[in-house]
Amino acid sequence: MISVQSEIIFTGTELLVGEVLNSHAQYLGRRLTEMGIEVIQHTTVGDYWGRMGLVLLQALERADLIFITGGLGPTIDDLTKETVAEVLELDMKLDQLSLEAIKGHFAKRGIEMPSNNTKQAYFPEGARILPNSRGTAPGAIVEVEKKAIIILPGPPWELETMFEASVVPYLNNLPHRGVLCTSKTFKLTGIGESTVQELIYDLCGMGNPEIAFLVQPGVVEVRITAQGETLEEASNLVNLLSEQVRRRLFQYIFAEDQEKIEQVVGQLLIDAGLTLGVAETCTGGLIEARLSDIPGASRYLMGGIVAYNNHVKEKILGVPQEILTQFGAVSRQTAIAMAEGVRRELGSNIGLAVTGIAGPSSSEGKPIGLVYIGLSSPTGTCFREYIFPGERTAIRNGTVNAALKMAKHFLQGK
Repeated sequence: MISVQSEIIFTGTELLVGEVLNSHAQYLGRRLTEMGIEVIQHTTVGDYWGRMGLVLLQALERADLIFITGGLGPTIDDLTKETVAEVLELDMKLDQLSLEAIKGHFAKRGIEMPSNNTKQAYFPEGARILPNSRGTAPGAIVEVEKKAIIILPGPPWELETMFEASVVPYLNNLPHRGVLCTSKTFKLTGIGESTVQELIYDLCGMGNPEIAFLVQPGVVEVRITAQGETLEEASNLVNLLSEQVRRRLFQYIFAEDQEKIEQVVGQLLIDAGLTLGVAETCTGGLIEARLSDIPGASRYLMGGIVAYNNHVKEKILGVPQEILTQFGAVSRQTAIAMAEGVRRELGSNIGLAVTGIAGPSSSEGKPIGLVYIGLSSPTGTCFREYIFPGERTAIRNGTVNAALKMAKHFLQGK
């Protein structure tokens, strides 16, 4: 089967000099591959018309689809649409609907649109406009001689929303799609990569579907990928293997695919009509920060107490001095007492607490990576003990993920 070939051009001097991480390469590469569109080349180019024009001309010789990201802002160095128009010898035309949408975006914030934002409403003649629901820069699709140039904004949250809402339907109607690919990702914490591989070793190396591993600080990702002539065929292969992997790794899985566990926990709290208070030592407020990143968190998050010092644990959280003396700050007894204390002091339905040793040195004669997580609720208390692999950042991130996982499983009755 002849497949559609694509090339991605990333614009922006900030990408070339390393000021900004190019997350678009991962996202677009994965999504296009899943859709059966072959990605043959990535190119990054600075904000210079001559170089951008040359790169675009070369891409048009190689690929059926050319994706261009960035350069859609209102400033003079935002040149993407103008470069496309120049290369294709097209005039730039004002799209009145886009202009009104941009004005409306500013009006919602109580701000009058600056005049230079009008630039964002101009497009190469004949372009198909892609609305931007999360910003002021619409995208566009420009078709030329059985090829298409797809122009997308630079901010990831804008690009991904526009791609899913407008570009995916367009791509789904293209003929000559290749073998389709789909995947499932499990995100794990509290376990090292080598141990994960040991637990599912016999499931690896099948070819189709296949298992791959990705390690980040505090997270091990297990990705299951399969190919098929149809999406249904590929999905069936993924689902069969996913169920086996999930059964073996359940106790370590805190999220799947693009799921955010802090969002899941928040929704579970809303559904149950419950509130949460957090007490933290080694994570220094990271749990509360993750929870409060979700809009509407004030509906269920009562607050948090960072209690590094034992005096704070004793005087504010009410951890008995004899517990700290006999068992130490890093102990299951302290974790439980902290969870009970924060629930009592903040008046929340649930108290979640973490205490541990993030390093770089050990403490109380206990190993680096040792963490206790306590949870207190009207029905009782529980705790978990972990020894997280890695260095300080990995241990702290792993602790946050594990604590939220513990709250998730409690709220799910697991």
